[in-house]
Amino acid sequence: MKTRFLSLTFFLFFTIVISAQDFLDGSFTFSNKKESYITLKDGKEIVGFIDDIDRKNGLIEEITIKDLNKKKINLKPDDVLHMYIAPSGFDKLAAFDKKSTDLTEISKDRSMHNEFVKKGYVYFETTDVLIKKKKMTLLLQLLNPGFSEKIKVYFDPYADETMSVGVGGFKVAGGDAKSYYFKKGDAVAFKMHKKNYEEEFESLYGDCPELKKEFTKKLGWSNVEKHVYFYSEKCK
Repeated sequence: MKTRFLSLTFFLFFTIVISAQDFLDGSFTFSNKKESYITLKDGKEIVGFIDDIDRKNGLIEEITIKDLNKKKINLKPDDVLHMYIAPSGFDKLAAFDKKSTDLTEISKDRSMHNEFVKKGYVYFETTDVLIKKKKMTLLLQLLNPGFSEKIKVYFDPYADETMSVGVGGFKVAGGDAKSYYFKKGDAVAFKMHKKNYEEEFESLYGDCPELKKEFTKKLGWSNVEKHVYFYSEKCK
Protein backbone atom coordinates (compact mmCIF):
# COMPACT_ATOMS: atom_id res chain seq x y z
CA MET A 1 0.00 0.00 0.00
CA LYS A 2 2.84 2.39 0.89
CA THR A 3 4.57 1.71 -2.44
CA ARG A 4 1.34 2.33 -4.27
CA PHE A 5 0.82 5.63 -2.45
CA LEU A 6 4.37 6.78 -3.21
CA SER A 7 3.94 5.89 -6.87
CA LEU A 8 0.72 7.87 -7.07
CA THR A 9 2.32 10.80 -5.25
CA PHE A 10 5.26 10.81 -7.68
CA PHE A 11 2.90 10.63 -10.65
CA LEU A 12 0.83 13.56 -9.40
CA PHE A 13 3.94 15.60 -8.62
CA PHE A 14 5.34 14.90 -12.09
CA THR A 15 2.01 15.95 -13.62
CA ILE A 16 2.16 19.25 -11.71
CA VAL A 17 5.78 19.91 -12.69
CA ILE A 18 5.16 19.53 -16.42
CA SER A 19 2.08 21.73 -16.24
CA ALA A 20 4.11 24.81 -17.11
CA GLN A 21 3.16 24.18 -20.73
CA ASP A 22 -0.48 23.38 -19.98
CA PHE A 23 -3.53 25.60 -19.94
CA LEU A 24 -4.93 26.51 -16.55
CA ASP A 25 -8.26 25.04 -15.49
CA GLY A 26 -11.27 27.22 -16.11
CA SER A 27 -13.12 28.47 -13.04
CA PHE A 28 -16.90 28.72 -12.66
CA THR A 29 -17.35 29.86 -9.06
CA PHE A 30 -15.42 32.44 -7.08
CA SER A 31 -14.67 33.22 -3.46
CA ASN A 32 -16.55 36.03 -1.74
CA LYS A 33 -14.09 35.93 1.16
CA LYS A 34 -10.88 36.81 -0.69
CA GLU A 35 -10.20 40.24 -2.13
CA SER A 36 -10.72 40.73 -5.85
CA TYR A 37 -8.69 43.26 -7.83
CA ILE A 38 -10.43 44.93 -10.75
CA THR A 39 -8.99 47.55 -13.10
CA LEU A 40 -11.52 49.55 -15.10
CA LYS A 41 -10.98 50.89 -18.59
CA ASP A 42 -10.81 54.43 -17.23
CA GLY A 43 -7.83 53.40 -15.08
CA LYS A 44 -9.69 53.23 -11.78
CA GLU A 45 -8.80 50.28 -9.57
CA ILE A 46 -11.30 48.55 -7.29
CA VAL A 47 -10.45 46.21 -4.44
CA GLY A 48 -13.36 44.36 -2.92
CA PHE A 49 -15.30 41.13 -2.58
CA ILE A 50 -17.39 39.38 -5.23
CA ASP A 51 -21.07 39.64 -4.29
CA ASP A 52 -22.68 38.21 -7.41
CA ILE A 53 -21.91 37.29 -11.01
CA ASP A 54 -24.70 37.23 -13.59
CA ARG A 55 -24.16 35.08 -16.68
CA LYS A 56 -25.86 34.34 -19.96
CA ASN A 57 -24.90 31.15 -21.79
CA GLY A 58 -22.07 30.79 -19.30
CA LEU A 59 -20.54 34.17 -20.15
CA ILE A 60 -20.32 37.04 -17.67
CA GLU A 61 -22.95 39.76 -18.17
CA GLU A 62 -22.52 41.67 -14.92
CA ILE A 63 -20.39 41.56 -11.78
CA THR A 64 -21.48 42.96 -8.43
CA ILE A 65 -18.60 43.69 -6.09
CA LYS A 66 -18.57 45.13 -2.58
CA ASP A 67 -15.66 47.49 -2.12
CA LEU A 68 -13.75 47.80 1.14
CA ASN A 69 -16.36 50.31 2.34
CA LYS A 70 -19.08 47.70 1.68
CA LYS A 71 -20.49 49.73 -1.17
CA LYS A 72 -21.98 47.65 -3.97
CA ILE A 73 -20.69 48.36 -7.46
CA ASN A 74 -22.23 46.84 -10.60
CA LEU A 75 -19.91 46.35 -13.55
CA LYS A 76 -20.52 45.29 -17.16
CA PRO A 77 -17.76 43.65 -19.25
CA ASP A 78 -17.41 46.93 -21.18
CA ASP A 79 -16.44 48.66 -17.92
CA VAL A 80 -13.58 46.30 -17.08
CA LEU A 81 -10.05 46.21 -18.47
CA HIS A 82 -8.88 43.20 -16.47
CA MET A 83 -9.33 41.60 -13.07
CA TYR A 84 -7.86 39.04 -10.70
CA ILE A 85 -10.34 37.03 -8.66
CA ALA A 86 -9.95 34.02 -6.40
CA PRO A 87 -11.75 30.81 -7.36
CA SER A 88 -13.85 28.98 -4.78
CA GLY A 89 -11.72 26.69 -2.63
CA PHE A 90 -8.95 29.28 -2.85
CA ASP A 91 -7.42 28.32 0.51
CA LYS A 92 -7.05 24.67 -0.53
CA LEU A 93 -5.60 25.74 -3.86
CA ALA A 94 -3.08 28.03 -2.16
CA ALA A 95 -1.80 25.12 -0.07
CA PHE A 96 -0.34 23.58 -3.25
CA ASP A 97 1.41 26.81 -4.23
CA LYS A 98 4.88 25.77 -3.09
CA LYS A 99 4.64 22.42 -4.88
CA SER A 100 3.29 23.66 -8.18
CA THR A 101 5.19 25.23 -11.04
CA ASP A 102 5.00 29.00 -11.20
CA LEU A 103 3.58 29.49 -14.67
CA THR A 104 4.44 33.16 -14.66
CA GLU A 105 8.19 32.60 -14.34
CA ILE A 106 8.35 32.04 -18.08
CA SER A 107 6.08 34.94 -18.93
CA LYS A 108 7.51 37.85 -20.89
CA ASP A 109 4.40 39.94 -20.25
CA ARG A 110 5.65 42.18 -17.43
CA SER A 111 2.37 44.12 -17.36
CA MET A 112 0.66 41.19 -15.68
CA HIS A 113 0.82 41.10 -11.89
CA ASN A 114 2.60 37.77 -11.65
CA GLU A 115 2.16 37.43 -7.90
CA PHE A 116 -1.62 37.16 -8.22
CA VAL A 117 -1.50 34.26 -10.67
CA LYS A 118 1.20 32.63 -8.58
CA LYS A 119 -1.05 32.73 -5.52
CA GLY A 120 -3.89 31.01 -7.34
CA TYR A 121 -5.94 33.94 -8.60
CA VAL A 122 -7.46 33.65 -12.06
CA TYR A 123 -7.00 36.44 -14.58
CA PHE A 124 -9.82 37.85 -16.70
CA GLU A 125 -9.61 40.48 -19.40
CA THR A 126 -12.00 42.02 -21.88
CA THR A 127 -11.57 41.24 -25.54
CA ASP A 128 -13.61 41.48 -28.73
CA VAL A 129 -14.97 38.11 -29.82
CA LEU A 130 -16.72 37.11 -33.03
CA ILE A 131 -19.81 35.05 -32.18
CA LYS A 132 -22.12 34.01 -35.02
CA LYS A 133 -20.72 36.81 -37.21
CA LYS A 134 -21.43 39.38 -34.49
CA LYS A 135 -18.59 41.15 -32.67
CA MET A 136 -19.09 41.26 -28.91
CA THR A 137 -16.98 42.49 -25.99
CA LEU A 138 -16.58 39.67 -23.48
CA LEU A 139 -14.84 39.27 -20.16
CA LEU A 140 -12.92 35.99 -20.40
CA GLN A 141 -10.49 33.98 -18.29
CA LEU A 142 -7.01 33.70 -19.81
CA LEU A 143 -5.79 30.10 -19.62
CA ASN A 144 -2.18 30.55 -20.77
CA PRO A 145 -0.84 33.56 -18.83
CA GLY A 146 2.70 32.16 -18.91
CA PHE A 147 2.91 31.96 -22.71
CA SER A 148 0.30 34.30 -24.17
CA GLU A 149 2.53 36.72 -26.08
CA LYS A 150 1.36 35.63 -29.54
CA ILE A 151 -1.79 33.59 -29.01
CA LYS A 152 -4.19 34.00 -26.12
CA VAL A 153 -6.45 31.13 -25.17
CA TYR A 154 -9.56 31.84 -23.13
CA PHE A 155 -11.87 29.56 -21.18
CA ASP A 156 -15.15 28.55 -22.81
CA PRO A 157 -17.59 27.91 -19.92
CA TYR A 158 -19.89 25.89 -22.19
CA ALA A 159 -17.24 23.63 -23.67
CA ASP A 160 -17.85 19.89 -23.71
CA GLU A 161 -15.05 17.71 -22.35
CA THR A 162 -13.27 14.58 -23.50
CA MET A 163 -13.43 11.48 -21.30
CA SER A 164 -11.20 11.51 -18.22
CA VAL A 165 -9.26 8.84 -16.32
CA GLY A 166 -9.07 8.90 -12.54
CA VAL A 167 -6.71 7.32 -10.00
CA GLY A 168 -7.59 7.34 -6.32
CA GLY A 169 -10.10 10.13 -6.76
CA PHE A 170 -7.76 12.35 -8.80
CA LYS A 171 -8.25 13.16 -12.47
CA VAL A 172 -4.93 12.34 -14.10
CA ALA A 173 -5.77 12.16 -17.81
CA GLY A 174 -8.44 13.35 -20.23
CA GLY A 175 -11.26 15.66 -19.29
CA ASP A 176 -9.92 18.23 -21.78
CA ALA A 177 -12.18 20.96 -23.11
CA LYS A 178 -13.40 20.56 -26.70
CA SER A 179 -13.43 24.30 -27.38
CA TYR A 180 -11.67 27.50 -26.36
CA TYR A 181 -11.70 31.13 -27.45
CA PHE A 182 -8.53 31.88 -29.45
CA LYS A 183 -7.02 35.30 -30.09
CA LYS A 184 -3.96 35.61 -32.32
CA GLY A 185 -2.14 38.92 -31.98
CA ASP A 186 -4.51 41.87 -32.30
CA ALA A 187 -7.14 39.96 -34.27
CA VAL A 188 -10.68 39.52 -32.98
CA ALA A 189 -11.00 36.37 -30.88
CA PHE A 190 -13.13 33.46 -32.05
CA LYS A 191 -14.33 30.13 -30.71
CA MET A 192 -12.08 27.25 -31.72
CA HIS A 193 -13.71 23.83 -31.72
CA LYS A 194 -11.83 20.55 -31.52
CA LYS A 195 -13.49 19.33 -34.71
CA ASN A 196 -12.25 22.37 -36.68
CA TYR A 197 -8.75 22.64 -35.22
CA GLU A 198 -6.78 20.93 -37.97
CA GLU A 199 -8.60 23.03 -40.58
CA GLU A 200 -7.50 26.20 -38.76
CA PHE A 201 -3.95 24.95 -38.12
CA GLU A 202 -2.40 26.74 -41.09
CA SER A 203 -4.02 30.10 -40.30
CA LEU A 204 -2.81 29.89 -36.70
CA TYR A 205 0.73 28.56 -37.14
CA GLY A 206 1.46 28.76 -40.88
CA ASP A 207 4.00 31.54 -40.37
CA CYS A 208 6.16 29.24 -38.21
CA PRO A 209 7.75 26.44 -40.28
CA GLU A 210 9.67 25.31 -37.17
CA LEU A 211 6.41 24.36 -35.49
CA LYS A 212 5.11 22.39 -38.44
CA LYS A 213 8.41 20.53 -38.59
CA GLU A 214 8.34 19.81 -34.84
CA PHE A 215 4.78 18.49 -34.87
CA THR A 216 4.67 16.84 -38.31
CA LYS A 217 2.51 13.94 -37.10
CA LYS A 218 1.03 15.63 -34.03
CA LEU A 219 -1.31 18.25 -35.43
CA GLY A 220 -4.37 17.13 -33.49
CA TRP A 221 -6.29 18.74 -30.62
CA SER A 222 -4.57 16.59 -28.00
CA ASN A 223 -1.42 18.68 -28.57
CA VAL A 224 -3.07 22.10 -28.69
CA GLU A 225 -1.35 23.30 -25.50
CA LYS A 226 2.06 22.26 -26.84
CA HIS A 227 1.36 23.99 -30.15
CA VAL A 228 0.46 27.30 -28.49
CA TYR A 229 3.43 27.07 -26.12
CA PHE A 230 5.89 26.30 -28.93
CA TYR A 231 4.48 29.08 -31.10
CA SER A 232 4.83 31.64 -28.30
CA GLU A 233 8.26 30.56 -27.09
CA LYS A 234 10.08 29.16 -30.13
CA CYS A 235 8.70 30.88 -33.22
CA LYS A 236 10.30 34.12 -34.41
